[in-house]
Amino acid sequence: MSSHQHSLPLARWTQETGSHRAGELLREGRAHEGGGCVAEAMQCYMAAIDAAEHIADREILAESLRRLGIAHHQRNEQTLARELCDRSQMIAIEGGDAVLAAEALNALAGFDFESGSIEPAREKFHRALALGDGNAGLRGRIEQNLGILANVQGGLTEATAHYQQSLLAFESAGEERGCAIAYHNLGMVSADRDLWDDADRYFRLSFEIAERIGDIHLQGLGLLNHSEVHIARQRYDQARQNAETALGIFDQLGSKLDKADAYKVIGLVYRETGRYPLAESRLRTAMELAVGTGSILAEAEVSRELALLYEVMGRKQEALELLNAASGLFARLNARIDLGDVSSRITQLRESR
Repeated sequence: MSSHQHSLPLARWTQETGSHRAGELLREGRAHEGGGCVAEAMQCYMAAIDAAEHIADREILAESLRRLGIAHHQRNEQTLARELCDRSQMIAIEGGDAVLAAEALNALAGFDFESGSIEPAREKFHRALALGDGNAGLRGRIEQNLGILANVQGGLTEATAHYQQSLLAFESAGEERGCAIAYHNLGMVSADRDLWDDADRYFRLSFEIAERIGDIHLQGLGLLNHSEVHIARQRYDQARQNAETALGIFDQLGSKLDKADAYKVIGLVYRETGRYPLAESRLRTAMELAVGTGSILAEAEVSRELALLYEVMGRKQEALELLNAASGLFARLNARIDLGDVSSRITQLRESR
């Protein structure tokens, strides 16, 4: 029997091995990302992009570009993040892959939302939902994002409905990580509604899954946001321990926006326990990080917390300036509940002067 009888044509062999290599690099990148090794994940995504370009594999190329874009976004490299996700969307459309095009659109909508471009974000989320409707996992992620948008704007009932739809979609797709995120968001909206028992239960469910699947970032988010329940129940030591553990995780991941939230919670605990210089130090750090990431919501929330600190310290003029700044930022997001809260605080502060 000839030694050539079972060999593949060279071009096909190159295509198949190249595709296998690009796919391996993409899977490796996702594993690194889930384990919190962001720098290693980014290296894998870049290598996957090179390999996929070489063999013209649009599917792997589009996904690797999007994931690399999101990693750059977490590092506050916004221009590059947008360019990569725009390119991902264009390649997915050229390849006729509606789901990957919707994935890229969902990521771009998220960037819009964080920068305060609310209506463009909403429009992109709905367009992505229509485009990728056949994919349950993607539907879960978009419903989740629409829930966050409703949550910020004070539509807590609407937000809860989106999060429940998100959970159903993730369950039908068998996506454990998605279920953990949906539980986490249900915990957040329950806390916003002062339903502390529900919030506690949802955060515990989320953390159990995050721990089981080894998702470091999600564990950090769960610990941090569970702190809100502990603060409401005056378990200040537990709240601070959670937030400091989360801060260590976010520091490892290089996630500046999450670090801003962690410093905010630590500052809030110090304020509530009367340790004002420590509270000011942590909230100032949170403010620097929030401004540096360009997150309108994070900056607005820290401005309000710092204003409340200055008010109890008797620094009323500074408190008023920060409340006015927070009011402007919340107005940009059309965050109705927060806007009402800040407006009433401004009125009370002016009357007490």
